[in-house]
Amino acid sequence: MNLKRDNQMHRFLNVASVVSLMALLASGPLDAQLGGRPAEQWALVLESGRRLGSLEIENVVSLIGIEEGQVVADLGAGTGVFSVPLARAAGTTGTVLAVEVDAGFLPMIDEKASQEGLENVQSVLGEFTDPNLPRRDVDVAFFHDVLHHIDERQSYLLAVASYMAPGSRMVVVDYDMNQPGVPHGNQPEMLISPQQVAEWMANAGFVVSREVDLFEEKFFVIYTKVDQ
Repeated sequence: MNLKRDNQMHRFLNVASVVSLMALLASGPLDAQLGGRPAEQWALVLESGRRLGSLEIENVVSLIGIEEGQVVADLGAGTGVFSVPLARAAGTTGTVLAVEVDAGFLPMIDEKASQEGLENVQSVLGEFTDPNLPRRDVDVAFFHDVLHHIDERQSYLLAVASYMAPGSRMVVVDYDMNQPGVPHGNQPEMLISPQQVAEWMANAGFVVSREVDLFEEKFFVIYTKVDQ
């Protein structure tokens, strides 16, 4: 093993990730939306060590409280960094529907699940207006740093809700526009607040059931669907 070459490659990938991230953030609002860049470019950012270390992945999944056998929709799954631990939490009798609007991510998700020996992850090609889920018994719908990328947020949440029954839950982890220094500060159309999301959720039939204090710049809220 050539440790020097490996270290050089590791440094190169980290630099490439930072450069790609800067390019994405410097792009216009349309380019910054989901699907605005090739999946391969997004993957460099999504898989960067600095980003992964800040996501609190295991803590987030644990705090959601997924049960064995549940159906989980990972909306805007990217490369599947959350899909894998969500699938482990759901167990062999559960299913994770890893949804992406960019077909380029689907092989990455499938490969990640295969490498982890998981057979309960199903990649799904969604649309900007509907996740196109293959079943309507979703127990948990999970958004991580995704909702602010969606143009018609209320319509999309209504579409997601149509796949869910009373008692099911939506989970949103996203940047809070009320916090100073949040990303996209110069792009107001990409900023959201927990108050806005609570209103959209109420219109979709969901109420706040838990607020989790885990991040400084992000809100982490669990919503439960009620009988209407």
